[in-house]
Amino acid sequence: MDKDSGLIHSVGTTAANAHDLTPAAELLHGEEEVVYADAGYQGIAKRPEMAGRSAEFQVATRPGKRRARPDTPDGKLQDLVETAKAHIRAKGEHPFRVIKQQFGFQKARLRGMVKNRCKVNVLAALTNLFLARRQLLATP
Repeated sequence: MDKDSGLIHSVGTTAANAHDLTPAAELLHGEEEVVYADAGYQGIAKRPEMAGRSAEFQVATRPGKRRARPDTPDGKLQDLVETAKAHIRAKGEHPFRVIKQQFGFQKARLRGMVKNRCKVNVLAALTNLFLARRQLLATP
């Protein structure tokens, strides 16, 4: 998702047994300055396909490590940093709300990878139109 426009810039689908890190390099277009990710993306910066990237990776701390932090000023500061990361990541979830609530794609049906990939691509394009509708209609 693009942080300035809030629109989806790339879509990738995988089988359910593939880890989220596997297609991560394909989703980045190379012009990112900062990449925010949840705790499932721990170690993304160390992967070989990310070696040439200049982006800074802000990955969330695992919940267990976050709960285990001491109740000190340093621990509270780290918790505030994690909260700020979560607020930024939450903005990236808005297109998924549109896909699920507005277009009703809440569950992937067993139709085959090709049909599901096609449906997700169409829904991403429709979501971009839905999110940009005010700017598109305001243009003379």
